[in-house]
Amino acid sequence: MKNTKRPASAADLIHQGQKTFFVGLVYAGILSGIINMLQLIVPLFMLQVHDRVINSQSLDTLVMLMIIAGIGLVLFGVLDYIRSLTFQVMGGALVRRLNLPVLQAAIAASVGRGGVRASQAIRDLNDIRSFLTGSAIGVPLEVIWCPIFLAVLFALHPLYGILALISATILVVLSLVSDFLTRRALKRASESSVENISEISASLRHAEAIEAMGMLPALARRWRSAQMRTLDLLDTAARRGRAIHSVTRTCRYMMQIAVLSVGATLVIEQEVSPGSMIAASIITGRLLLPLDTMVDGWRSWVFAIAAWKRVRELLEKQTPVRDTTPTPRTEGDLLVDRLVFAPPGSDVPVLKGVSFALSPGEILGVVGPSAAGKSTLARLLVGVFKPTAGGVYLDGHNVFLWERGSFGEMVGYLPQNVSLLDGTIRENIARMGEADPRQVLAAARLADVHDMIGRLPLGYDTPLGDGGYTLSGGQRQRIGLARALYGEPRLIVLDEPNANLDAEGEQALMRAIVAAKQRGAIVVLIAHRPSIMQVVDKLLVLQDGRVSQFGPRTSIVASIHPADKPAAAVADGGGRVAALAGSGRPA
Repeated sequence: MKNTKRPASAADLIHQGQKTFFVGLVYAGILSGIINMLQLIVPLFMLQVHDRVINSQSLDTLVMLMIIAGIGLVLFGVLDYIRSLTFQVMGGALVRRLNLPVLQAAIAASVGRGGVRASQAIRDLNDIRSFLTGSAIGVPLEVIWCPIFLAVLFALHPLYGILALISATILVVLSLVSDFLTRRALKRASESSVENISEISASLRHAEAIEAMGMLPALARRWRSAQMRTLDLLDTAARRGRAIHSVTRTCRYMMQIAVLSVGATLVIEQEVSPGSMIAASIITGRLLLPLDTMVDGWRSWVFAIAAWKRVRELLEKQTPVRDTTPTPRTEGDLLVDRLVFAPPGSDVPVLKGVSFALSPGEILGVVGPSAAGKSTLARLLVGVFKPTAGGVYLDGHNVFLWERGSFGEMVGYLPQNVSLLDGTIRENIARMGEADPRQVLAAARLADVHDMIGRLPLGYDTPLGDGGYTLSGGQRQRIGLARALYGEPRLIVLDEPNANLDAEGEQALMRAIVAAKQRGAIVVLIAHRPSIMQVVDKLLVLQDGRVSQFGPRTSIVASIHPADKPAAAVADGGGRVAALAGSGRPA
C-alpha cells in the first residue's frame, strides 16, 4: 500500500530546520559550558604547582594533582568530540530534511530557466552544512561562557578582572566595527556572485552556438567585468576585515602582556602569588581568544545566513499547490476548458481562451505560425505550467494539481528540445526509475530505436551525459520518444517529434503514434512538417494564442486553400496543411 502521508508544508520545513538548528545549538552550548570550565584545569594546575607543590616540595601532592588534571582533560577531550559530532549531526539532519523539498522547489522555480536556481539551491544547502560542521559556528558558544573566566580572574584579583573586562570590551567593539564596515560589501558580493554563477551556467547551456559563432570573446569580457565587480567588493570587505583582525590580534597580545605586567607588580607587592600571575595570563588569553576568532569568522556567519535566507525564500515562494495523494490510472477524456496562460511577470497572455476535447484513441495535430503558443500549450497539457485561468482536465482531474508520481505514469512527453539525463540509455528510457526490461524493450521497439541501441558500444547500458557516449540529434530524439512511450501512457504529447528525423525515422514515428492510438491513448502532436499530419484525426489551428480552427482533419484541410486569406494568415502551420490540400493528398 502506497504511503499517502501528506508532506510537510514550507512553513513546517522551515520550522523543523530552525528547530533542528536551535536544539542542537542549545545542546552544544551546554557542552561548551562544561568544556570551558574544564579548560580551567591547566591554569589552576599551574597555580597549584607554583603555590603548593614547589613551596611544600610534596611529590604526593603533585601526583594527586596530575591524576585529577589527567581525568579532567580526558573528560574535556570526550566532550569536545561529542560537541563536534553534534554539529555534524545538525548539518546532516538539516540537509536530509531539506534536500528533497529544496530540490523540488528549485526545479519548480527553474522551469523555463534551465535549472539555474536548482544548482544554486543545492550549493546553498552544501554551504550551510559546511558552516555547521566548521569551526565558525562554535565561536558564539565559546563567547557566551567567557564570564566563567572573567569570574575566576576577579577571584584571583580584582585588577586581573578589570583589565580582562576592558580587553574584552575593546575586542567586542572592534567586532562591531568590523561588522559595520564589511556587512554591506559582503552582502553585495554574495548577491553578485550568485548572479554571475547563474549567468555563466545559463550561457554554458549554449556552448555550441557560442563556439560556432565566435561569441566567446564578447561573453568572456562580460563575465570578466561582472567577476571583477564581485572581486572588488570581496577585496574591499577582506581588506577591512583583515585590518580589524590585525588590530584585534595585536590588542589581545598587548592585553596578555599587560596582565603579566600587572601580575608581576602585584607579586612584588606581595598581593598575589607567582602562580596566580601565570594562571591569570593563561586565563586572560583563553578569555580573549573566542572574541578574536569571532571577528575573523564573521564572514562565515554572514554567508551562511545569506544562504539560509535564500533557501527559506525559495521554500516560502514555492509553496506546494499540487495534490499529494497518488491517483490510479484512468482512461477518460482530455478536456481543455477556456485555457489562458500569461508568463510570470507578463500581463500579455500567450494562450487566450483555448478550448477543445479529445477522447481515448484520438490523435490531435496542432499547427500554427511561430509564437502562436503551440509549445506553451504542450507544457500546459502535461502540467508543467500553472494556467492563469481555465484548466486542463484528464478524466476530470486537473493535470497541474495531479500528484506528479502517478501523473507521470499516465503521461508521455517529448519536448521540443530533447534532454537526456546522466545515466544509461536503459535508465533514460525508464525515466530514471526501476527499469522493467520488458517495458524498456517494448518502448524502444515501438520507437524503432532497438536496433540502433544494439549497435552502440554497451547497448542499453551505454552511458550518456558528461564523459558518456555522444548521440546525434536524431538518435536523441528517438530515445526521447521511447522514453515518452515507456509504460504505455494514456496521454502522449509530442512537440516537434520529427524535427531531427530522416524519412525512415519519421515512418517509425508514425507507426508508434498509430500503435498508441490503437491501444486507446490520447496523442497530441505538434509539428511543422506536413507529412506527419497524415496520422491525425483532428486538427487544431492556433493563431496569436487563439483557436483559429478545430475539427476533423479532413474538414479543416478542405476548408483551407492556398489562395484564401486565412491560409496566408496561418503560414508555417495551417499554410502547410493548405499546401497539402492543394496537392490532393491527405494531410
